[in-house]
Amino acid sequence: MSQTAAQPQLLAHLKTYFGYSSFRTHQEAIVNAVLNKKDVLVIMPTGGGKSICFQLPALSFKGVTIVISPLIALMKDQVDGLNANGISAAYYNSSQTPEAQTEIIEQVHKGQLKLLYVAPESLAGVQHILTETYISCVAIDEAHCISSWGHDFRPSYHQLGFLKATLPHTPFIALTATADKATRDDILKQLRIPHAQQFISSFDRQNIALEVRLGNDRISQILKFIKKRPNTSGIIYCLSRKTTEQLAKKLKANAINASAYHAGLDFQKRAKVQEDFVFDKTQIVCATVAFGMGIDKSNVRWVIHYNMPKNIEGYYQEIGRGGRDGLKSHALLFHSYADVIQLRNFASGASNEAFQVAKLDRMKQFAEATTCRRKILLSYFGELLAENCGNCDVCINPPQVFDGTIIAQKILSAIYRLKQKEATGTVIDVLRGAQNATILEKGYQNLPTFGIGKDIAWKHWQHFVIQLINQGFCEIAFHKHNVLQLTEFSKQVLFHKAQVALTKPVEVKDINAAVKTPKTRVKRSRAKAKPKTSATDLFERLRLLRYKIAQEEGIPAYLVFSDATLKAIERERPLSTADFLTISGVGQRKLEVYGDEFIAEITSFMGEKLKKPKKKDTTMVTYELYKSGLSVEEISMQRKLNITTVYSHIAKLYSSGKAIQIFDFITKSDVEAVQKAKVALEAPKTLKPYFDYFNEAMDYFTIRLALSVLDKA
Repeated sequence: MSQTAAQPQLLAHLKTYFGYSSFRTHQEAIVNAVLNKKDVLVIMPTGGGKSICFQLPALSFKGVTIVISPLIALMKDQVDGLNANGISAAYYNSSQTPEAQTEIIEQVHKGQLKLLYVAPESLAGVQHILTETYISCVAIDEAHCISSWGHDFRPSYHQLGFLKATLPHTPFIALTATADKATRDDILKQLRIPHAQQFISSFDRQNIALEVRLGNDRISQILKFIKKRPNTSGIIYCLSRKTTEQLAKKLKANAINASAYHAGLDFQKRAKVQEDFVFDKTQIVCATVAFGMGIDKSNVRWVIHYNMPKNIEGYYQEIGRGGRDGLKSHALLFHSYADVIQLRNFASGASNEAFQVAKLDRMKQFAEATTCRRKILLSYFGELLAENCGNCDVCINPPQVFDGTIIAQKILSAIYRLKQKEATGTVIDVLRGAQNATILEKGYQNLPTFGIGKDIAWKHWQHFVIQLINQGFCEIAFHKHNVLQLTEFSKQVLFHKAQVALTKPVEVKDINAAVKTPKTRVKRSRAKAKPKTSATDLFERLRLLRYKIAQEEGIPAYLVFSDATLKAIERERPLSTADFLTISGVGQRKLEVYGDEFIAEITSFMGEKLKKPKKKDTTMVTYELYKSGLSVEEISMQRKLNITTVYSHIAKLYSSGKAIQIFDFITKSDVEAVQKAKVALEAPKTLKPYFDYFNEAMDYFTIRLALSVLDKA
């Protein structure tokens, strides 16, 4: 397919299936390159629209696009999202029964799938379809996992190099949110696509507010942070499994809906925590870095790092899990030298220890910065920001510099008097005149420097010590139990009256109050402006409607509409199907399935009648086609609806008394099985419990049809 011939069809598909009227940065060029069978490497931030770069061309290819994805638990969410948009997709992995796997392979043989998600460990099971007869494109998601230089190397990805030899004329598209030059080069080498065209998008996620705080009294700070943001989804990353569980327990004790997630939990428990989070049943997940990769949940409003990450790549990818919908998000990082010490211990003895320590040092520099944090973050990835961002704690609360020579002299003198044998905590205790066991047992209360800094708070001394370390006036001896030692520069301060500039501690403020609107945000014209009265109430009503629909369909709420789309609906308040279709994120399929209910909710809220005649009930359109003799598959193709949606129409039509021969679609044994499940499960309101009850062996549409028979009986 040539670019010229494909263009009108691409834009039509973009709106029909994804709800967007135009491409985002680089998307159009990437899609065209893939359609022209070029190999491509895409570096695009989380929320930048990577998935469309392979999902859209998949609709134009004759065969199936195979997507290599690292985490089994995430595939279903991605496939559900595609099916919700009316795109035929499936996944193949070790969690499925042999019968289910065989059925999926049969769908590939029949050309019924456009996308197939496969875990790298499961490729052997689809070996016989890995030919250019069936495969039109190969997408490698989270491609940094293939590189030992990457921050999340996975051995299972190392085998993927064979794919290009097997499919030499098939276009490959490798995608990741973060990869420095060394990692990018290694990805191309490992995948054997050395001449791939590279597309590197801006790493600037302007909607994410960046904030760093000292790791003092973290629990109290986190509780205050969350209580200022009620009913919002968030992730708290921790270094250890134990911390995730302790933190989740403390949040629950404060009436906050939270769960722990880490690799030590069994598969069922991890899957349950993730599903509850994705379905908005759990507000907060306290997790190790094992959580979050590939999660498409668009309404995560904040990400907290309880501990400092080991490198900037990991930090950037993790904060990117917030604000995927483009709305405001907040990234809060706590840091302390205890974290640095722990991470250094993790790196100790590794084959690439020097490499890991160097990356940790860059992360530490970011955490301790006194200049615009976004500039530092972007410069790490080779992107320069001309002006300060105005959306980080340093820009909003700039540090005040003062002459800190006397404070520096006191700290260095204490280190000297302690014979350079004590760590930061003891040095500060001596300065503060603490009467604890360590001080008294070692006789430090007799030192000349004991108590000379009583007038300064402990956490402020900590702030000043960190600055002296950063300026090279003292250093941590990591190989000597992390004691503080003097340097050559120390003498200049102690004996030669060298001046030291320090910054005053910044009091913690809610930076959201002063955040500027990102410059790239599109301004709404006055002509389209709507009354602001009770807008929040309308959003809440739309949100509850979305949740009800999601529960009925057994899918995450954000797959119905994202928060950004709900905000646009709230703002524009469309009262006709034509107007509803103009909303970003509303495609033809979602208009037909959800449009009437949302328009009715808006109309009810505004106390008005529809300005235009209501479009014919979408289920009745299906009914007329059914009466004309078309099969479900033919109706699906003619209406460009997912086959599951057509079956849901059949169930509703049967329940409303229409002349549907229901047993053309299900058997009496199916109804009996669902009836037993209904009793055993105590008649759950959603389909998911039934699906789990049958170990995923019975399709959602069969369950739905059987329930419609039972309800009518």
